[in-house]
Amino acid sequence: MAIAGIVWACADSGEENFSMFSPEAFVAKEYTPFFYDASYWYYSGNVEVDDNNNRFNDQIVSEWDAYFNDQLSKPTLRYLLLKASQKGIDSANNYVNGKITKLKPDSIQINTSKLDKAKFNNLFAYLKLAKECEKFAVIAPYGWYDTPPTLPPVSAKLESSLSSAFNNSKDPFIKQRLWFQLVRYYFFNDDTIKSKTGAIDNKAGILVWFNNYKGTFPQNLTYYRAMGYVAGYYRRKGNYALSNYLYSRCYDYSYELKIPSKFSFHAQQETDWRATLKLAKTNAEKITLWHMLGMEYDPVRAVKEIAALDPKSDKMDLLLSRIINMSEGEGESNFSGKVADSTQQAIKKAEVTEVNLIDSIALKNNNTKPYYWNLAAGYLNYIYKDYKKAAKFYDVAKKQLPANDKLITAQYKLLTILLNIDELQRIDSKTEAKITEPLTWLVNLRDGKEKIAALRFDPALGICANHIAQIYQKQGDWLKANCFKDSITFYTDSSHVQKLVDLMTKPQKSAFETTMLRYYPHTLDELYYHQATLLTYKEEVDKALQKMSLVKKMSPDTLYANPFNSRLNDCHDCDHVAHQKQKFSPLTFLKTMQSIKTDLKAGKDVYRNAWLLANAYYNITYYGNGRLFYQSAIIGAIDFDPGYISAPFQKMVTSQNIAEKYYLLAMANAQTDEQKARCTFMAAKCERNEYYNQYSANNKNSEIEQAPVPTSGKYFADLKNHYSNTKYYQEVLQECGYFKRFVTGK
Repeated sequence: MAIAGIVWACADSGEENFSMFSPEAFVAKEYTPFFYDASYWYYSGNVEVDDNNNRFNDQIVSEWDAYFNDQLSKPTLRYLLLKASQKGIDSANNYVNGKITKLKPDSIQINTSKLDKAKFNNLFAYLKLAKECEKFAVIAPYGWYDTPPTLPPVSAKLESSLSSAFNNSKDPFIKQRLWFQLVRYYFFNDDTIKSKTGAIDNKAGILVWFNNYKGTFPQNLTYYRAMGYVAGYYRRKGNYALSNYLYSRCYDYSYELKIPSKFSFHAQQETDWRATLKLAKTNAEKITLWHMLGMEYDPVRAVKEIAALDPKSDKMDLLLSRIINMSEGEGESNFSGKVADSTQQAIKKAEVTEVNLIDSIALKNNNTKPYYWNLAAGYLNYIYKDYKKAAKFYDVAKKQLPANDKLITAQYKLLTILLNIDELQRIDSKTEAKITEPLTWLVNLRDGKEKIAALRFDPALGICANHIAQIYQKQGDWLKANCFKDSITFYTDSSHVQKLVDLMTKPQKSAFETTMLRYYPHTLDELYYHQATLLTYKEEVDKALQKMSLVKKMSPDTLYANPFNSRLNDCHDCDHVAHQKQKFSPLTFLKTMQSIKTDLKAGKDVYRNAWLLANAYYNITYYGNGRLFYQSAIIGAIDFDPGYISAPFQKMVTSQNIAEKYYLLAMANAQTDEQKARCTFMAAKCERNEYYNQYSANNKNSEIEQAPVPTSGKYFADLKNHYSNTKYYQEVLQECGYFKRFVTGK
């Protein structure tokens, strides 16, 4: 277990990060876990925070490997140190001392002829004690929502065993590890946890053992891990000044200690903080303290203080990245709702302070990465809409960029593209030629044709495309506007869709047109399918079939049910699982409709053909079994409620007018009462569905289940008055509660 104990990182925010500024380009890799993340305490989710039981394993194995001068393989050491039970350790010891002839498991190997048995005996004696310490020091991970597990009692006998082993050991390597185990033992022992507050007890075992021997051992990982437990003791007692200072010392030692030290760092009050600063012995220690405070609370204040102490400190780099990443998006969205004037003024004042500080440091150009500070200053000014200042900083940064650094060069390019696009007011052919290359570069990044690891480019595509679309909209060029920002209303006009088709099939496109179409989200097949859909609902089946025949890759490719069948009660799932002699694709569906319409127009079997067409038009509405027909990539309707269907197409795909027309035509040509009863009831279903359509149109915020029971219409009366003698009438009476209530009044 490491300094802070087991913790799992989480955050209140569920929002995804919005960022176009990559700290990976400028900040040392060891600070990666502390890059700003809008959703987590640590960058990129639970980065190593829940790994306290394993955090130091590699270093521990390496140190023991050096101790044995490679006499034991690393896999064997890893097994003995980290995985083996006491029984497994005993087995290895018996093998080394000749008591058994075979090792278990087979994966470990020990060459006894080359092994320093004295050192192995040291390891064996140490591990017997260390495994006992693991019982209370190594805790299984648990979630933030879980109750922390009860720690097992710390054996009083273990204290004497550890201290005796420490006093008797002559090996400095072993002795330091026994010292660490003793310090950790007292951290978990009752004398450090009986009281969480109160005066520091300088006779507490943890302090006595640490202070008495801290000058005896090298200041290595084991030393600073022990210091971390001492810091934990002071934190428990409420001495935040001293605990924070010690945590900062641990933080500075190694990458592995950074996460637990930062998590445990706890600047409570300004008075505590000032006391902590007084403990710092050098400017470097003060810088580390400000650096840690800046990560948790106020990066602007911390940067100002560090710059005054050492403008070349790399600890400012991380804080600058956090300032920028926290500021991203605020220029547009920060406090867009109503807030008190005083609050708004405070926000603005904080923004001005932030920008002025970064500007002032960048202008001095006296740090180790002036290009970083100039890019950051430029981007911060861009965020807050001062484009002139942003451009000036970018111009300075351009001359300072390190040669052959792909990521930094790409970051500069990305930021300047954002600025240049945002500054556009009008777009003509010259402008299009100018912006073709940067727009191509962005879309190449999106499509993986250009790969720059760690570059945060994705939001830039939407920002640039949206701004360009807005300009084209103002200029009345709806075609180009829609290519950059797709709008569902665009597709209600078939002439608009055809212009897109013409552009996409144009033999000789300009470079700009080629790039522009890469921002457009739909394929030519999807446009043809949409055109066929529009024509189908206009009853222009011949033209619809022509368009559908152009589709090379059909989506959807197969309708789930036979669209020419009818059902007394609407049950899509029932139709979908029913046996179907013939499966219909959208194309074969239209071909069949064309054949039926041809026969109907010729006066052939009018009842049957009108009935089939009525069923087809009923089923390709929201209420039928063939709604998949209209659920294309463009319309993209949701099944739950007609009110959820894309507004421009809601009426088209819910209207019952065409189906009702053909049901009435079929009824007019029916030869039996059974046929007429069937047609009448289906017309009644159309009538009922139109009621729900009207309810959804008039009650945008209500779901269809909330609609009052519809009143009986004219077709219920026709069915009751004229066809009560039919078998189908009895089926309706049995199945339809609405009709039964109409007939019986119950």
